[in-house]
Amino acid sequence: MLYGRRQGKRLRPGQRDLLENLLPLIEINLTRENTLDPRACFSRDIDDIWLEIGFGGGEHLAWQAKTYPRIGFVGCEPFLNGIVKLLSRIRSMELENVRLYRDDARLLIARLPANIIGRAFILFPDPWPKLRHHKRRLISEGVLGSLAEVLRDEAEVRIATDDPSYLEWILWHFQRHPDFEWQASVPNDWRSSPHDWPATRYEKKANAAGRKCTFLTYRRCRRL
Repeated sequence: MLYGRRQGKRLRPGQRDLLENLLPLIEINLTRENTLDPRACFSRDIDDIWLEIGFGGGEHLAWQAKTYPRIGFVGCEPFLNGIVKLLSRIRSMELENVRLYRDDARLLIARLPANIIGRAFILFPDPWPKLRHHKRRLISEGVLGSLAEVLRDEAEVRIATDDPSYLEWILWHFQRHPDFEWQASVPNDWRSSPHDWPATRYEKKANAAGRKCTFLTYRRCRRL
């Protein structure tokens, strides 16, 4: 179940044009079929499928798609204003390897075949800081189980947060899950992002406000 707003500021005419003319060409629509083959969503052969859950304004996803043109990117984001920002980047950067799903990512993950995703990004998910709202947090035992099912062996999961309480929550849930292994070996591994992890607009705002960002990389353990 999704919580929070689906739309913020009123869309401008150019943004509405993107929704009406570009989005239908790259949007993933779930049918009544039991599983969705994400490779079939792309018009050309790709080497792998990477998934970003909650792409915000899309700056990270667009950078990744431009940097790795042989990878097919699936971005999940329910917030309409974020969707149009990414659509604008897709058009201006002429990206052909991005597909969008504009609903709860958990619905999409539930329809993916096993062993299909090569990398997943969950960057600065909503921390829902109030105790009564913790059940709304994306990271949970159920989501990690579903994610482990669709990830390929040794696939990476990259996570970022600037919320200390949510950081503890994330570490606790991943530590308890047998299918994931934290890749950090020295403190700098979580204090700074990998070289191919461009800063998002949210990350820059967090740094400017003096909040410490933590960058976590987990690996999906090999299946027995």
